[in-house]
Amino acid sequence: MTDLGLRLTVDGPVARVVLDRPEVRNAQTPAMWRALAEFGAALPSEVRVIVVSGEGPSFSAGLDRRLIMGETIEGEEPLLALGARPASEVHAAIAGFQEGFSWLRRPEFVSIAAVQGHAIGAGFQLALACDLRVVATDAKFSMREPALGLVPDLGGTQPLVQLVGYSRALEICTTSRWVEAGEAREFGLANIVVPAEELAGTVKDLSEALLGPLPGAIRETKALLLGAADASYEEQLKAEREAQARRLTELLGSLG
Repeated sequence: MTDLGLRLTVDGPVARVVLDRPEVRNAQTPAMWRALAEFGAALPSEVRVIVVSGEGPSFSAGLDRRLIMGETIEGEEPLLALGARPASEVHAAIAGFQEGFSWLRRPEFVSIAAVQGHAIGAGFQLALACDLRVVATDAKFSMREPALGLVPDLGGTQPLVQLVGYSRALEICTTSRWVEAGEAREFGLANIVVPAEELAGTVKDLSEALLGPLPGAIRETKALLLGAADASYEEQLKAEREAQARRLTELLGSLG
């Protein structure tokens, strides 16, 4: 995948996604999104933690600017060319793009974004696709799509609202302003903020902590939390009962 600007590796229970185009601040392309979707679909069952990071001083500057400006690069057509297609084809194309992000929310593992420098547009949405965000003090987020006449369409709108609330999410998106690390922590967008030189070590420590509990307990807990916002209180109580019953059965079976 290095030709696409990605390094994708699996080392036992930890998988790593490294955006590796530092010369363009890890700008993304649809080919990268397709590769990410394929990587997610092929992960071994023993993977429990995904770490997403960017090579160089920036996490990701978003979609490659040349595609936004109407250029064709490496066989990828300009973004606006989608507008000439039938709506069904546009929907299908965007759904394919979204698959490169949405797999990071699957309950069988916990995903961590290690964010330094710029996280713009698709870069911001990639960080939002992850369950947790460890952020360097030099990090700055911006949802630039509305400033380009577009909308965020890579799955970032729901987690942003869940993290910071509707009004703040609307303000962040419609102004396309910068949200720096301190503000991100204040809003709940960043779980942890550390100096840049401590970013890798902090992510390593967090990964090791996540590997401590039994995999089934993490999987069921993440699934419960993902569904909590859309469930009634009684529905959530029922989901908790069902999840605990599965855990008790699995634990009892492990003693046999």
